[in-house]
Amino acid sequence: MMNGKQSFLDYDVTKAFAGFTIPGFNVEALMATQRKNVEAFTQANQLAIEGAQAFARRQVELARAALDDAPALFREFSQPGAPQERFVKNAELAKATFEKSLATAKELTELVTKANTEAFNVLTKRMTESFEEIRDVTAPKAA
Repeated sequence: MMNGKQSFLDYDVTKAFAGFTIPGFNVEALMATQRKNVEAFTQANQLAIEGAQAFARRQVELARAALDDAPALFREFSQPGAPQERFVKNAELAKATFEKSLATAKELTELVTKANTEAFNVLTKRMTESFEEIRDVTAPKAA
């Protein structure tokens, strides 16, 4: 049971296989393994959603900051002065803007990478456990 609701595995499949036995094969243990797999996928999905939400929030914050900075940046670009001085000043502003954009892109990439890594780690751990559980359930029993 996840979040107080019955999952597909808890209801339909479990009922369908209730009382079903195969000598030397533990159906209940196999069903428990599959239930854990679904729970891991649910957890990984939640982590991915939270990562996407964090990414979107940060993008909004960065866009808002860029809009707040835009008037001052345009004022700087349009200041009167000798052509050479304006060129140097505008080149410096462009460089600073470019570097800030790179830092922003790096930050957003790190947010996505972190969320993906966390979700992937949940799935990897669960799949390893699942294979071990299936091996243990299907292994011949010593008499």
